[in-house]
Amino acid sequence: MINLLPVPVLLAIFGAAVTLVVPRRPGVQRLVSVASLSGIVVVAGVFMWWTNVNGPMALWLGGWAAPLGIALVVDRLSALMLLVASVVALAVLIFATGQDKDEVRRETPVSIFHPTFLLLVAGVSNAFLAGDLFNLFVGFEILLFASYVLLTLGGTGDRVRAGTTYVIVSLLSSSLFLISISAIYAATGTVNMAHLSVRLRDLSEPVQLLLEVLLLVTFAIKAAVFPLSSWLPDSYPTAPAPVTAVFAGLLTKVGVYAIIRTETLLFPLHTLDTILLVAAGLTMVIGILGAIAQVEIKRMLSFTLISHIGYMIMGIALNTTAGLAATIFYTAHHITIQATLFLVTGLIERRGGTSSLDGLGGLLKTAPLLAFLFFVPAMNLGGIPPLSGFIGKLGLLEAAATVGTPLAWVVVTAGVATSLLTLMAMAKVWNRAFWGVTPTEQRRQAAIAANQDPEDVEEDDDPRVMPPLQVGATIGLIVFGLALTVFAGPLYEYATAAAESLRDGSIVAIVLPEGLR
Repeated sequence: MINLLPVPVLLAIFGAAVTLVVPRRPGVQRLVSVASLSGIVVVAGVFMWWTNVNGPMALWLGGWAAPLGIALVVDRLSALMLLVASVVALAVLIFATGQDKDEVRRETPVSIFHPTFLLLVAGVSNAFLAGDLFNLFVGFEILLFASYVLLTLGGTGDRVRAGTTYVIVSLLSSSLFLISISAIYAATGTVNMAHLSVRLRDLSEPVQLLLEVLLLVTFAIKAAVFPLSSWLPDSYPTAPAPVTAVFAGLLTKVGVYAIIRTETLLFPLHTLDTILLVAAGLTMVIGILGAIAQVEIKRMLSFTLISHIGYMIMGIALNTTAGLAATIFYTAHHITIQATLFLVTGLIERRGGTSSLDGLGGLLKTAPLLAFLFFVPAMNLGGIPPLSGFIGKLGLLEAAATVGTPLAWVVVTAGVATSLLTLMAMAKVWNRAFWGVTPTEQRRQAAIAANQDPEDVEEDDDPRVMPPLQVGATIGLIVFGLALTVFAGPLYEYATAAAESLRDGSIVAIVLPEGLR
């Protein structure tokens, strides 16, 4: 079983290599890509079962003895993140294969898209399985390299401008990550995270604090935590719908995952809890205020993405098993729901010709299925009971209320307000895009009000039909999101067990021989 640890990364890299050498065979590319991601889903499911029954696994690559080699580690947390991420990636890939030829040429050129997409998945998988900081850095760089290409597909001016901002911010965070790794290695002589959990204790408190700040700032940029989140709303909305969906679902969550590892394994004393709680509250409130001010759906969802990162940071900062368990559950929920909403937005843009609320209306009448596809994940994001969004938020708010400090109650208030404002943002989209009248009817009404002949108003072009494969992929992801609700009990128990193992440091005993602990 241990020898399966590299398989998720190898499957994605092998699939990327195969699709790269057959650029003129789009059918082969699609088949290889779907097969590779399906294999990763199966392996991730096996990991989740095994770690829940038998505990974490570690594999030292290359035959090097600990702690010199490269360690791959899977525990309950990494197995869950890998499974959810691979399911979302598979759904997004199927959605992308449903595009027509014009969309493929304009949005996701197949010869480029498939190998780059698989390389992104390889980076995400490597980051979740990395047992040392440098391998985590490699995972980040692989996914960032792929994201640079995906973000600028089509080469439009907006995408190039957005890509420039994204690349600059990513290079800055990567440079800071390298500086952090260098400083940690200079202070401890190792970059293996399990070994660091032992050696960092011997450093003075000021040095520990400096190293913790370096890592948290690095990962906060990648996770889009306020005030390091302003790059995200200008970068994500310009990309093609499948790219935006996978970015929103996965990339920021890798940053959240890294923060969890930092605060539970490397620096379990949590000296920066107060700062993290303040950042969590500000991320929630400022992000959602930005969302309700938008009229473009993609930008609105980008701001809601930022705001809901605040919930996850709140759970980490509480420094309790309950808070950490709720964060793990909510992260799995948010990966799924946020990606689903961006896919639905892609369908809205295709059906209505735009994703701006100023150019939409009456979709409930003209596309009732699309209305249903939006309504379910929108209510889930808003935290309507009994959906998984409500369960995760309730767990986080209860954990904060149990801590009971004045600051914790302030953040609880911010969390409740953010949830209500999220519903307000989703209601705004529903009222303007789905209720009301179509743009043609709006222009006719305006013509009547201006004493003009409404018959002179031109009809809108016939809307494009939503491809069945894209609709099917979106429905599949909605069903997966609902499964998080149906199986919320067992999944929450799994998240609680994951949180307990993170806090008791049991992973160190799996990775390191007794003489190094």
